[in-house]
Amino acid sequence: MSDYDYDFFVIGCGSGGVRAARIAAVHGAKVAVCEERYLGGTCVNVGCIPKKLLVYAAHFHDDFEDAAGFGWTVGDTSFDWTKLIANKNKEIERLNGVYKSLLDNAGAELIWGRGTLVDAHTVEIDGKAYTSERILIATGGWPSVPDFPGREHVVTSNEAFFLEGKPKRAVVVGGGYIAVEFAGIFHGMGVDVTQLYRGPLFLRGFDDDVRQHVADEYQRKGIDLRFNTDVVSIEKNSGVGATYTVALKDGTSIEADVVMYATGRRPLTKGLGLYNAGVDLDEAGAIKVDDKWQTSIPNIYAIGDVIDRIQLTPVALNEGHILADRLFGEPGRDLSYEYVPSAVFSQPPIGSVGLTEAQAREKYGDVHIYKSRFKALKNTLSGRDEQTLMKLIVDPASDRVVGIHMVGPEAGEIIQGFAVAVRAGATKAQFDTTIGIHPTSAEEFVTMRERYQPEPQAQAAE
Repeated sequence: MSDYDYDFFVIGCGSGGVRAARIAAVHGAKVAVCEERYLGGTCVNVGCIPKKLLVYAAHFHDDFEDAAGFGWTVGDTSFDWTKLIANKNKEIERLNGVYKSLLDNAGAELIWGRGTLVDAHTVEIDGKAYTSERILIATGGWPSVPDFPGREHVVTSNEAFFLEGKPKRAVVVGGGYIAVEFAGIFHGMGVDVTQLYRGPLFLRGFDDDVRQHVADEYQRKGIDLRFNTDVVSIEKNSGVGATYTVALKDGTSIEADVVMYATGRRPLTKGLGLYNAGVDLDEAGAIKVDDKWQTSIPNIYAIGDVIDRIQLTPVALNEGHILADRLFGEPGRDLSYEYVPSAVFSQPPIGSVGLTEAQAREKYGDVHIYKSRFKALKNTLSGRDEQTLMKLIVDPASDRVVGIHMVGPEAGEIIQGFAVAVRAGATKAQFDTTIGIHPTSAEEFVTMRERYQPEPQAQAAE
């Protein structure tokens, strides 16, 4: 008989934590998992799922306009934000129930409340102590907002999913994918959007061609992008339905009904009692782990956003599954953080896998670039002035395709399939001998033959 109450205790019911708890329980371990907010974590409740639902809603704005070019007559349209949010909430509630069923059916015990570490083997919840042979921390991350005058007036992505009404004017502060996605969502719903970013170009870490292409498309749509600027203060104006005055560092100001900050997320480690157990953190507050997700304390593990490696739900799911297999089942596959595909549900969306051009040049030196910009077939009749970007990056020494990037309709769906090829080490020659599906945008990736040659720099006049 074990000296502990449980074999495995999971703190956090996000995607990674639930997967780890469920798989461990299926392997026969006695498992408990605690949660203080909601089941499914950020992704299900205030992240991937509700965001994609809002993106779908925002697309109808363009779809109604596009219909005319195909012979459809669309009458007067209107948008009900309250109904959208209510329907979204209903779906999220259903998914919470699904996660509860997954735990119940696997035999894992769910304990509601905030779990804190007392020592390396003890978790305390509402004054009651639970002991476990092994403990997993999967508490995820939380939006981070800097300190400045008027900080209390802003919302983050957490609150943006529950706004009581649709704003007429929105300021979105930040240059990451969450800021870019919400700028597109608000704009698609008819909101006058200004996006602010303190750097010269948003989406840092993505391929530079992708970043510029999205910026061009957003400006073409009428989104007011302001780079190299930041907020100095926010003042709430008086009166019913009060608006806000956002003062900028360049001396100008903007009037807005809502100011959303998407300036990064931090690992949610504060107040977990990690110091009590001796768990080491890095300078950013993320939990330090080795390649087996083991912390500085051998029986305590951590996965997902709280370790701040790759903040993607599928990554956390795989981490949790593989860890549970290793601890309680038969060790099987490993997880590689190389060639992890990702998508940004901007409008148009981004799909990427592998290295950016800058990363590839740093790693390989010379690289071969293949690029294509074109108007999608649908837009020839719709009249929409939107361009699709596709880009292949090839290591010439091995002919291997080491990076694929796309901005355009269904980019995430398309890149998911090509990610398998990149992971498998497919070469440009193999791409070239693959028959394309016509007419699709995706076929462009297997029909690009001419290398991109940058235009020679114009010589300065003497």
